[in-house]
Amino acid sequence: MHPIGLFGGEFDPIHNGHLRTAFELWQELHLTEVRILPTGSPPHRDPPYASAELRLQMVRAAVADQPAFVVDDREIRRTGISYSVDTLTELRAEFPDRSLCLLLGMDAFLGVPNWHRWREILGLAHIVVATRPGWKAPTMGPLGEVMVDHGTGTIRDLHERPAGRVYVHANTQLEISSTELRQLIIAGRDPRYLVPDAVRQIIRETKCYAPRQR
Repeated sequence: MHPIGLFGGEFDPIHNGHLRTAFELWQELHLTEVRILPTGSPPHRDPPYASAELRLQMVRAAVADQPAFVVDDREIRRTGISYSVDTLTELRAEFPDRSLCLLLGMDAFLGVPNWHRWREILGLAHIVVATRPGWKAPTMGPLGEVMVDHGTGTIRDLHERPAGRVYVHANTQLEISSTELRQLIIAGRDPRYLVPDAVRQIIRETKCYAPRQR
């Protein structure tokens, strides 16, 4: 099936926590590639602080030296609200026979029942939940039902089926919050060692996280 990982987010800015998670999943799950998908206009959230163009520039700079990471800008090019189910529908049409693995952090997974047309997602892709060692998947409510019906403990399922499984993977967790990182930069502090050097340089040159006048 040559599985493709799909790793989305605002990336405002992209940081080493994002990159380490994507890299570990690429290695451990034997993914052919990981598509990094910066969101355009995300639903249920305030607009990103940095512009779409600058977030895309930072993502490209961050992964320039990792050939297995492919930057996919379709959500930024899309007009209107950007829903994951629309992106997955497009990718399924482009890769009808490939395994697609939607890579999510624990917090994002717990919020999936609030997503637009969320029950259609497992018909389009697998869900891989990257979480802390020892975390237990939900056993109650709609996600508990999903885990009973679709949960798997074997990576082989991600390679033998194009979609339909939920796999939980314990990852190294770098405790970096994008919100706290933005606040740090806005306050004039240096994000060195929290973001790749190329991203740090863009932030310094563009001043995209300069304090906003009220």
